[in-house]
Amino acid sequence: MKNEMTLTFSAISENEGFARNAVAAFCAVLDPTVDQINDIKTAVSEAVTNAIVHAYPNPSEDDLVTVRTSLSDDTVHIVVSDNGIGIDDIEHAMQPFFTTKPEQERSGMGFTVMESFTDKLEVERNEPTGTVVSMTKTIRGGADWKHKKH
Repeated sequence: MKNEMTLTFSAISENEGFARNAVAAFCAVLDPTVDQINDIKTAVSEAVTNAIVHAYPNPSEDDLVTVRTSLSDDTVHIVVSDNGIGIDDIEHAMQPFFTTKPEQERSGMGFTVMESFTDKLEVERNEPTGTVVSMTKTIRGGADWKHKKH
């Protein structure tokens, strides 16, 4: 059995904290350690911030970010997507220190951070426009959520 949730929100920086905390709260049923929950929050924060900062160069109120989270056994699957301008060269964009916004003092470490705080990271185009960032994190030693009383 799989448990899922989907959040869709305006692509504004104020919503980054909401997304990160909502995903962390949803994952709490797996009984993660503090370090594991902080890893998840950090990865979500980076993915959502990337979408907000880079996907929509001419921001409008129609710009949205979607975060889909699912729990399966002891694994968290997180997909952050947007319908923005997309990434022309994903492989290049995933290199440490690459940024399209150096004037905003962006470090270019977003994908590197996501990769280091998750077990698996995939980045692909969201056809016809935008980007999809998929992350997986296994909660070792976590409780089996299927058997918890609700």
